[in-house]
Amino acid sequence: MSYKIWMSVVKEFLLLRRDLGGLIILFVMPLVLVITVTLIQDSTFKTVSDSKIEILLIDNDKGDVSKTVFENLEKSSLFTVVTKIDNQPITEEIAKEAVYKGKYKLAIVIPSKLSVDLQAKIDQNVDKILSNMGLTDSVAKTVAPKIIKEKEVKLYFDPAVQLSFKNAVMSSIDKMISQIESKSIYKTFQNQLGEGNADFEQKSFISFKEIIPTINNKEVRPNSVQHNVPAWTLFAIFFIVIPLSINIVKEKTQGTFVRLRTNPSSNLIVIIGKTITYSAICMIQFYMMVAVAVFIFPHIGLPSLNIEGHLFLMSVVALFSGFAAIGFGILLGTVASTQEQSAPFGATSVIILAAIGGVWVPVFAMPKIMQIVAKSSPMNWALEGFYDVLLRNVSFLEIIPKISLLFLFFIITTSIALFYDKKKRTV
Repeated sequence: MSYKIWMSVVKEFLLLRRDLGGLIILFVMPLVLVITVTLIQDSTFKTVSDSKIEILLIDNDKGDVSKTVFENLEKSSLFTVVTKIDNQPITEEIAKEAVYKGKYKLAIVIPSKLSVDLQAKIDQNVDKILSNMGLTDSVAKTVAPKIIKEKEVKLYFDPAVQLSFKNAVMSSIDKMISQIESKSIYKTFQNQLGEGNADFEQKSFISFKEIIPTINNKEVRPNSVQHNVPAWTLFAIFFIVIPLSINIVKEKTQGTFVRLRTNPSSNLIVIIGKTITYSAICMIQFYMMVAVAVFIFPHIGLPSLNIEGHLFLMSVVALFSGFAAIGFGILLGTVASTQEQSAPFGATSVIILAAIGGVWVPVFAMPKIMQIVAKSSPMNWALEGFYDVLLRNVSFLEIIPKISLLFLFFIITTSIALFYDKKKRTV
């Protein structure tokens, strides 16, 4: 029995050796992928801060508010304010056309008389409050308040910019305008109450502070490496579905499988041989990705992957992820009749599993229906297992449910493959 399994493993390695180019791609592709994606994601905000985004500012106000907005934008590490194009003042129409053509990412249009009308509105509100408190002249109550229309600060965005950028900019500008209004209200009260020298603190009273989890009194800050290495390692592991299914189809079309069946060995032996062989390939992929993240990332400006105390459990998750991928590949290769069926379907299905599993888009950001669907993806089980070990510092007992699901997926898919093969041969 053990000899037959060993010879089956040798046979699988001999098959793989015939396609060295494909085997190299199987190892090189995920390395290039994880380095490229992690570099892009990790350097996104660094790039923005190093190379400021030029934004257009159209100042129709010419008052204190627009001056404060300009100063705050200039102080920002993200933006460079542009008020002239070709030494000519920018109009709203010029700005609109420039932004919609993609020359600039954003244009801010400050309406006319914003400062004057804002102060007038605040004066009205303050007078009303003081009047209700009996602190103003009763004659002033007979004066009808002037109707002041609300003002709009217009924002023009390049249609190609992402929604997250829009939300961040709008939130930042809204906060800036709110601070300006608050400061004006304080000053108005000071003037009305004759407390011109009173020093009100303008610093925000309420602030937000992220509490970072600690291990051994050291803060553990998640970074792009800790998210990308598990995600793209899984992507690489599941991509063995393609060569595995193709090899099974080759065995059927070239008569190799028929010759194997004439020997006194069962199909189960063949599947065990494939499982051992491709499990070894999955683990080699995993350790290569980890080695690159630990030893090479720091030399290209990326954080090093901290695997201290995590490597064993990460290896366990990787092994069971490999089992799930192998089971899927065996099922696909058994059902497919030609390489033209197995290869495209294998590649497409892996991409779909990755998409719904949270490799590309976080599951929490998906619509509710897709969050439910994501729970059915073995990639999601595996990815959550990696996150539990690497980011949540869980114990072995706590990852048992996820690796059990992965192993169950392997058992179900291989059982279906065995049943289908037996059914097909007996018909």
